[in-house]
Amino acid sequence: MTDAGRHVLPPGGAVLGVDVGFSPTRRSSAVCRLSWDEHGVSWATRRFRALPEEREATILAVAGAGRLEAAAFDGPLRTGFDVVGRYRLAERMLTRRLGRRIGKPGQANAPVGKSLNAAANDCVAVVLRDCDLAPATHVVRIDDRAVVEAFPSAFLGVMLPDPSVLAAVRADRSDVFYRYLAELGALDGLLAHLLPGRSLAESLLEVTNHDDRAALVCALTALCVATGDYVAVGDRDGWIVLPPRDFVADWAWADLETNAGGTSPGCLYGS
Repeated sequence: MTDAGRHVLPPGGAVLGVDVGFSPTRRSSAVCRLSWDEHGVSWATRRFRALPEEREATILAVAGAGRLEAAAFDGPLRTGFDVVGRYRLAERMLTRRLGRRIGKPGQANAPVGKSLNAAANDCVAVVLRDCDLAPATHVVRIDDRAVVEAFPSAFLGVMLPDPSVLAAVRADRSDVFYRYLAELGALDGLLAHLLPGRSLAESLLEVTNHDDRAALVCALTALCVATGDYVAVGDRDGWIVLPPRDFVADWAWADLETNAGGTSPGCLYGS
């Protein structure tokens, strides 16, 4: 599958990213609104607990009343936003070969995956009900509006030139990847590619909290979809969105192509 071309974003706009958690006692969820105008790019992030009133109030406060070009959520999602309950092709695509280098996504049919699926569906419901979310124009859509699935550690991991040079374990993997890519200038380069000619309101290195970083990467995922420039893996059980092809390292693209060749046609999308 190929896209017809990059979408033209409005001169000013915003996307939303939600790092999904399911703890009712810890603020382990976060929401980020990434905004731009003709001159600059900025973001605002807040954390929340998985309590219905707090979740809704926080998401809506950060999202604001303006139009959102896309919204990305870090949790299993598929058309209909029902219970997934199975080990998805999207997860297998990021586990085979890539898992040993950058870690792997949890399975949607495992206990944690089921909890994330439910929490992600709850977050999506808030956005679809109360936010001005743009219609879906991307190829691998799961809804009439621009809702997509993010997976921050894989999004960052496939951008790494050589994952073997980094000492990362499961507990800190996405933070190690984020810090490395921010110091390398790769994340700045991605934003410059997606929103050219604009300056950042603050340095990406100033984002230091784990959940804030994850929500910001989810917002970057949404921005990729809003521009129509992204890679995705999956099928009817949902698609996980990755960076544009130009930002996916050669080793990662080779692994994805090999995985796709051994599964089903159309499970790897590159715009």
